[in-house]
Amino acid sequence: MPFLGQDWRSPGWRWVKTEDGWKRFEPFSPALENKNNQLNDISHTVILTGDEDEEIYTTEDCELAAKKRKKDHCRNNTNSQCFYRENWIYVHKESTRERHGYCTLGEAFNRLDFSSAIQDIRRFNYVVKLLQLIAKSQLTSLSGAAQKNYFNILDKIVRKVMEDQYNPRLIKDLLQDLSSTLCILIRGVGKSVLVGNINIWMCRLETILLWQQQLKNLQMNKQVNNGLTLSDLPLHMLSNILHRFSDGWDIITLGQVTPTLYMLSEDRQLWKKLCQYHFAEKQFCRHLILSEKGHIDWKLMYFALQKCYPIKEQYGDTLHFCRHCSILFWKDGGHPCTASDPNTCLMPVSPQHFIDLFKF
Repeated sequence: MPFLGQDWRSPGWRWVKTEDGWKRFEPFSPALENKNNQLNDISHTVILTGDEDEEIYTTEDCELAAKKRKKDHCRNNTNSQCFYRENWIYVHKESTRERHGYCTLGEAFNRLDFSSAIQDIRRFNYVVKLLQLIAKSQLTSLSGAAQKNYFNILDKIVRKVMEDQYNPRLIKDLLQDLSSTLCILIRGVGKSVLVGNINIWMCRLETILLWQQQLKNLQMNKQVNNGLTLSDLPLHMLSNILHRFSDGWDIITLGQVTPTLYMLSEDRQLWKKLCQYHFAEKQFCRHLILSEKGHIDWKLMYFALQKCYPIKEQYGDTLHFCRHCSILFWKDGGHPCTASDPNTCLMPVSPQHFIDLFKF
């Protein structure tokens, strides 16, 4: 039989001792009117005096009103987020004697303080990639609070890029994937998988389109510097800088700065080493692309292989997972580990691995 009453964990009824014994507290009971006035407990009755009328609200009415005000406040406050004292989370996938329930992707997203992580340049690309993976496949698995955190963090990322002009290409790709996913969910699938009112999602989609327009119109500020510039460096140092990039698009972007950098960015050995770093030799044989002179076009090979195979990811800092404690955390923040040598139990977690941890 379904339980239709109050939550069984609620305090229950309030009882008052009278001359005839204990009686249940009823604010509208004439027999207890005098006794109620003596109690003077504002937590159980609240009197609001207007011009002439007087309205009395019970505890349940007050609780419902308070919940409604809190809910309306959270809806109206777009910057509201869930914050926790510990920036780590115990990852458990099934109930045990010690722990009941399991950890969800949305709960982990709320607990690990990604809002502060985007301010750290070492973690910025990591968080953006994670948001992109969630946008592609896990958006519907987030709870309402996690969705609010997701879009609040996304708003902070866009504002950071607009102010600092840092790596706008990554954010453009993220917003493109997110808008495509939302269009499919809103038009194709609809309310059955989206948490919340469909009108809220329509507003979010409009906000994403506005962000895309702002990034499209973003003008890079020219920095005036009378000192040493990138063009003043010798060729071997410029070539060394290009060889340290792990993303082909970054090489192309840097090659557009000066004619000298463009010449260095077209070096065949540069693109060959980039292909060898990201892909295996067996994959080369399946996608050989020859130039007009009969040589392998390593630059075209890189972008062709990128469409078929995942590339290696490099991040300045990542989340870590402790195999001993089953805790996910940022390494700088640490976690309460009980292992004798905690460093031997740590494992870096890629964005895709983070998603896989919470698949059931």
